[in-house]
Amino acid sequence: MADQEHSYTQTAPDQGAAAADAGAAVNAETTPSLEQQLRQAEQKAQEHLDSWLRAKAETENLRKRAQADIASAHKYGVESLAEALLPVRDSLEAALAIENVTLEGLKSGVELTLRQLNAVFEKASLREINPVNEKFDPHKHQAMSVVPHPGEPNQVVNVMQKGYLLHERVLRPALVTVSTAKDA
Repeated sequence: MADQEHSYTQTAPDQGAAAADAGAAVNAETTPSLEQQLRQAEQKAQEHLDSWLRAKAETENLRKRAQADIASAHKYGVESLAEALLPVRDSLEAALAIENVTLEGLKSGVELTLRQLNAVFEKASLREINPVNEKFDPHKHQAMSVVPHPGEPNQVVNVMQKGYLLHERVLRPALVTVSTAKDA
């Protein structure tokens, strides 16, 4: 058995050289030359550059489209409010077009127009601030004067001009008169 193993490991010098030449020939056929490898690498690099340039251009187009959308939203964001206000304007113009108007007719027309305007305000989440007998809140109220008043100090006793909230943000503070403690 030892003789058999030994015979497998030994090769003739001519057989070893032939095997090496055959391996080199197979290796040369499957392995591309350096020039071919360079061309393949350059081609891959060009493909990567092209895909990167396309991705960069697409990103730039998305950015420009987003900027245009934002500009359009700013420009036309009040479109629904403007559409809702048109009937109010129509009512006011119709009231002015009447030649023989009575006081009662004018009053009922103004009340109807005010109801239309209140509906528009409600739809736009615009709420009024009318803080009579409430505690003074400097975030929602602007004190125009202070008067001595019986009762609790820092209470709103008079509203000179109503304020308005748009959602939860103060659009215009209410102009108010605030009470102070009455001296005894």
